[in-house]
Amino acid sequence: MSVSSLHKYNTSEAEFLFQEFYGLETIATALPSERDQNFRVSTVDGKSYVLKLYAPETDFNWLDAQDKLLKELAKRAPDLPLPRMLTNNKGAVTRKISDPKGDVRFVRALTWREGEVWSKAAEKQDLDFTQIGHLMGRMDVALKSFIHNGAKRSFLWDVAQASAHRAFVHMIEDEQTRNIVMNILNLFEEETSSKLSRLPNQVIHNDANDYNILVDEDGIISGLIDFGDFIESHKICELAVACAYAMLGQSDPIGKACDVVSGYHAENPLSEEEIALLYDLIRVRLAESICMAAQQHAADPENEYLLISQKDVRGLLSCMEKINSKVVHYRFRDVCGLEACKGSRKLVQWLSAHADEIGPIVQHDLSPDNVLVLDLSPISVNDEGIPRSAEDATNVIFKMMEEAGAAVGVGSYLEDRDVYKGDFFETVDPDEKRTVHLGIDLFLAAYEPLHAPLDGIVRVHNDNTRDYDYGPVVILEHKTDDGQVFYTKYGHLSRTSLELWEDGKEFKKGDVIGFLGPYPENGNWAPHVHFQLLLDLMDMKNDVCGVAARSEINVWASVCPSPNLILGMKTKCQGDVVRTSKNIRSERARHLSPNLSLSYKDPLKITRAERQYLYTDQGERYLDMVNNVCHVGHCHPRVVAAAAEQMPVLNTNTRYLHDNVVNYARELLSTFPDPLEVCFFVNSGSEANDLALRLSRNYTNSEDMLIVDHAYHGNLTSLIDLSPYKFNRKGGKGCPDHVKICPMPDGYRGPIKGDDPQCGSKYADMAIEQLRALEKEGRKPAAFIAESLLGCGGQIVLPQGYLAKVYDAVREAGGLCIADEVQVGFGRVGSHMWGFELQNVVPDIVTLGKPIGNGHPLGAVITTRAVADAFFNGMEYFNTFGGNPVSCAIGLEVLQVLRDERLQNNAARVGAHMMNSLKEMAGRHSLIGEVRGRGLFIGVELVRDAQSLEPATVEANRVVNLMKDRGILLSTDGPLDNVVKIKPPVCFSMESADEFLCAFDSCMGLVGEKP
Repeated sequence: MSVSSLHKYNTSEAEFLFQEFYGLETIATALPSERDQNFRVSTVDGKSYVLKLYAPETDFNWLDAQDKLLKELAKRAPDLPLPRMLTNNKGAVTRKISDPKGDVRFVRALTWREGEVWSKAAEKQDLDFTQIGHLMGRMDVALKSFIHNGAKRSFLWDVAQASAHRAFVHMIEDEQTRNIVMNILNLFEEETSSKLSRLPNQVIHNDANDYNILVDEDGIISGLIDFGDFIESHKICELAVACAYAMLGQSDPIGKACDVVSGYHAENPLSEEEIALLYDLIRVRLAESICMAAQQHAADPENEYLLISQKDVRGLLSCMEKINSKVVHYRFRDVCGLEACKGSRKLVQWLSAHADEIGPIVQHDLSPDNVLVLDLSPISVNDEGIPRSAEDATNVIFKMMEEAGAAVGVGSYLEDRDVYKGDFFETVDPDEKRTVHLGIDLFLAAYEPLHAPLDGIVRVHNDNTRDYDYGPVVILEHKTDDGQVFYTKYGHLSRTSLELWEDGKEFKKGDVIGFLGPYPENGNWAPHVHFQLLLDLMDMKNDVCGVAARSEINVWASVCPSPNLILGMKTKCQGDVVRTSKNIRSERARHLSPNLSLSYKDPLKITRAERQYLYTDQGERYLDMVNNVCHVGHCHPRVVAAAAEQMPVLNTNTRYLHDNVVNYARELLSTFPDPLEVCFFVNSGSEANDLALRLSRNYTNSEDMLIVDHAYHGNLTSLIDLSPYKFNRKGGKGCPDHVKICPMPDGYRGPIKGDDPQCGSKYADMAIEQLRALEKEGRKPAAFIAESLLGCGGQIVLPQGYLAKVYDAVREAGGLCIADEVQVGFGRVGSHMWGFELQNVVPDIVTLGKPIGNGHPLGAVITTRAVADAFFNGMEYFNTFGGNPVSCAIGLEVLQVLRDERLQNNAARVGAHMMNSLKEMAGRHSLIGEVRGRGLFIGVELVRDAQSLEPATVEANRVVNLMKDRGILLSTDGPLDNVVKIKPPVCFSMESADEFLCAFDSCMGLVGEKP
């Protein structure tokens, strides 16, 4: 039956049907479709549904399969953003009717999914394509065991049935497109189909196109619709379909496909065989789309819906003809966490193990004092920024070598260069060129001989005569002991070298294989050899890439390991790969633990810093108000100089005598009151707290600890047990038996308010109750540990008298008192060097970290002679890096900078100004519940209601992101994540404080008050 002969339901008829079958009055709007008819129907109370009227002759068994498929998904993956079926007034989900022409039709309704179709949303915002892969991967996992004979059908939209489209190829009017499609179908029949038949089968959605995926205003997928194309096929076909549509209209189509593949693999791992076929299957799906549009449009030329996306499809297929399929395959392997080029690590290991068997390729000594590593990009232009001629560049390079006394100039591997000219350095992405060098250049005089480093045969030779190409180039094939094939490439040679080469010619190690070419026969370059190591010629022969695009660097670095494995230069001759923020996030996700979080909705790529400022890769400046590590200022020149002066001289351990360790210990201990006189050096605050725990347990012969609620003392196993901030939150295992939790002395949110004169004493009594509970169990404390001001607790200043009373009780019970100064020490509180001094107490042990080294990994434990001597029980305490000369030089300089630049006083002055201004601001913004802190340790707690203290968590996080948009970095903390924490470097200026205050006032106004 032709489409034109069907009865076309209008909106009024659709409204009538919906009321009759579902009992709801609605307003209907027609939706685009091919053969069936779809309507959006909306009720007066704002709910919407999709009414589907299937074309006559629709197979009921197929509809039943779709019903059960949706039920299966609702059962196994209820959180997926999918439509759900409505039950009609007959208790079924599908109903049979006769239309006005007497044709049998099936009717069903589904819930409506809000959102904008992906294709339209992508025009307005930068969407995350990995979420397509995540969605489809999770769906396929849920459908893995679903079986229904209605899903086994002949269907032209099934990638696995692509051969059927040969009947439509002649309908494609454009000759170029027709030829591309025919080649794709030929390859499918000859190779792909048989390989596909061996891959896993299951029911798939089969139509994750850019009109079936919906996204919300934040760019998050809110729905996947239209299950009409579901079929039992191969799992990999699901991904091929999703990738094909994701690539449409994209300047970097392969990059988008990689995103989808990465997301899918994370949810539903792919086999190597599936990955190997994926790119061909994507092309098959696009070819099918063109064939379907051609034959359907021929049958129904009035239906413009049939031509949606066809321009993009043809353009994409044409673009893909220019893309190396091996590169794509290797990119897919890479994003799936596999070795991009299989065997790369194996070859690297073989070359490393057989280094003594490799010969030199040039006659010159390549020792560090005889080579000059060049930065070639600046050489490409003169002082006026005008591109140099090759002759001029040659003169500059060889003059630099002469001045350095170097016989050989070296151009580095993976160096990102801006010197390449010619359209053959362009890519399909107009925003990207091939710029990353895959070989090592050796600059020598023209006609210098080159030698084979290993036995090999000539596999490729040619004279690439294009400007800025290789000129004469030869590639030798080699084999490892177990038969692994690899290649070495030599470019920019002389034409006299051509007579040495013929296909398959054998060269022995040490044989002359060619000569360096002069300008211009070497491709218009300064005389040098481009030397490259390869595992795969990528079907490119003499045009195999010697320079890669940044987006493909993972692939090419795997295909082309460092040539220095053969050259053996003891000189750094490898560039640092610079990645985009998006690429770094992807690499983090694949190679680092997901426990490592990122700040802000749109994370920043920070590349340099100075004082209280951070700078992004784009040169944007941010005022850093959250970093309590770079205490005296980012990259303080005196601290940097102290490290730079000591590093080249000596860095060893404390088993040798050295001035730095005792000089630093004396100066650090001079800031503490008696009897704190012994110092242990470690590498972090976590190590310091772990050692403090050992010291206290050794001294008291007890294991039990008293801690403060919501505290965090470090990431070691022993310290997670002391950190309710960790063990009482997601992923934690609750409070251990050897730990008692004292209530947090919060004078704002706690049961005892800060205006109570006995606040500190009463909270201390609550802590002492935990001590008594311990004693009733016949146990005594090893120690009470508390931050001197509570950081993760919400920037809380302890009420007066709290520590003194608790310390007295703990010591009376036989325990020690530990002050955790990891966050608040070194003058941050302004009035004192150490936070515990605010409470007029002296701990038995003090732990230091974070600011102690201004970003260098350093920590310390300060304790009494009695505690230290008790620890000297015959078991040596040794820390490999703690107290090394470099760390001590840095720590000493931090102390002296604090003193010389009067930064403790600065923290007091600037902090007081900020506190006063924020408290004044609280009178104008009712969201500000309390401003608290000392010096440059400040917290602003946001609440929605001053009476109930309902936390304004969402608002606090919004303020932080709004401030980031204004170039100021903050974060939130506290048990309810509603405290804006302010902990800038202590060099923070009044000008910066005023900049912050103005912006914060503005952002608080934007967030608004609770009505």
